[in-house]
Amino acid sequence: MSQFEKKLAEMGVTLPEAPAPAANYVPYVQAGDMLYVSGQIAKDGDTLLTGKLGHDMDVEAGAAAAKVCAIALLAQVKAACGGDLDRLVRVVKLTGFVNSTADFTQQPAVINGASDFIGDALGDAGKHARAAVSAPSLPFGVAVEIDGVFQIR
Repeated sequence: MSQFEKKLAEMGVTLPEAPAPAANYVPYVQAGDMLYVSGQIAKDGDTLLTGKLGHDMDVEAGAAAAKVCAIALLAQVKAACGGDLDRLVRVVKLTGFVNSTADFTQQPAVINGASDFIGDALGDAGKHARAAVSAPSLPFGVAVEIDGVFQIR
């Protein structure tokens, strides 16, 4: 078990199998030591975490959905690294999309659910640049989608 997975286990998190793509794209692309992971939607097991922030979902529930996205991102990184999450050098950037109403302005607080989780799980390797933006809708009505750029060895 990798050092990162030991920390995740201490946090009560076991990485699932990396989710399969839902359309005609690949889950990740490696270019040199950079790994670009496709957007991961808020899906916990078979349950889609749906809702619109500012309408029928609060910030706390949105942040929980963002954490689910972060777990899926790490599952993709593990798959890209042949099962060895210790090949992860650092999280470079996350881009978070929040399904929200036009007047909702707390997208950063929602995406903090992913950023805080990544920071807690990965320490210094989890410090990353980030964008948090509103979207009028997301695939399948999910509340959050996040993609990421990672450096691996």
